[in-house]
Amino acid sequence: MNPIVLIPARMAATRLPDKPLADIGGLPMVVRVLRQAQAAGIGPVAVAAGDAEIVDAVRAAGGEAVLTDPGLASGSDRILAALDVLDPDGRHDVVINLQGDMPFVQPSVLAACADLLSAYPDCDIATVVAREASSADRANPDVVKAVLALEQDGLSGRALYFTRSTLYGDGPVWRHIGIYGYRRAALEAFNAAPPSPLEKREKLEQLRAMELGLSLRAAVAAEAPISVDNPSDLEAARQYAGKQA
Repeated sequence: MNPIVLIPARMAATRLPDKPLADIGGLPMVVRVLRQAQAAGIGPVAVAAGDAEIVDAVRAAGGEAVLTDPGLASGSDRILAALDVLDPDGRHDVVINLQGDMPFVQPSVLAACADLLSAYPDCDIATVVAREASSADRANPDVVKAVLALEQDGLSGRALYFTRSTLYGDGPVWRHIGIYGYRRAALEAFNAAPPSPLEKREKLEQLRAMELGLSLRAAVAAEAPISVDNPSDLEAARQYAGKQA
């Protein structure tokens, strides 16, 4: 297995414009994400950028970045475009897609995602979940829930479905975390397919992969990483960085 980690990032975020370059403890957010990915030691890391400003910031920090078409519709489109530039010969057979808004993601979480693809040859796409933060998560449509068939060790499970709907009954509710590890062929098949009926119904693109018949597994993280989606999230991230200094 020969993985590469790609971080899609673009400036045109509606809830937090210029998000990738938001300062968190003296570093642009995308640079913090880059450094966490490098610390995981999975393989080479690069940013798939939709804007020249992001490329400049990453390169100024000593990282690698590829400028992609700003009009690309999704992060998976962006990483595939960057992959075509960085690895046209197909040396990297696994691609880790790390969102550019997780400035403190634990390197061990990324490693656990990649390890699933090594441990389960039948797994096409690996991802990550964490236990619900509170009972309110169960009914919150903004919290994407993963339905898993857990392995006996409780550290991972086969993904059966993803939903925004309320989940009932005893047992944990798993919050989905937007980190993906793709076998390269699975990424190419996913991107080539049109949005599927369940994807459009739930507004969850991972359901397209499931409707294509691809096998998904999820690693269980101890906690969900901080994700920055709006100004209040950014302020919380800055406070967290201050405590870590």
